[in-house]
Amino acid sequence: QVQLVESGGGLVQAGGSLRLSCAVSGRTFSSYAVGWFRQAPGKEREFVGAISGSGGRTYCVDSVKGRSTISRDNAKNTVYLQMTRQKPEDTAVYSCAARSVATISYQLYDYPYWGQGSQVTVSS
Repeated sequence: QVQLVESGGGLVQAGGSLRLSCAVSGRTFSSYAVGWFRQAPGKEREFVGAISGSGGRTYCVDSVKGRSTISRDNAKNTVYLQMTRQKPEDTAVYSCAARSVATISYQLYDYPYWGQGSQVTVSS
């Protein structure tokens, strides 16, 4: 059973930075690609970015590209989402998700394992 636990959410002022962590249980962590998703109030959950199992490939959507970095430490079974120059429209519940394939997917339905989510609020 794969379990994911996010941490690091909270309140940040516009222009500030925040780092989310996603701790993943499991003995074959490097074989799992991990994605980040977010859901703002009244909106559907959307894909933010992902990282391959080895960490050799990352992808972020245009709305956060240049402001966000995804990385992973396979020795610690943890993936990170570093967000800078935060905007009020980045306010959402952020969730990490894993799939038992090392390659990235942009599709929500390709990720069977999910964390509980972490609230990020950006004040103007």
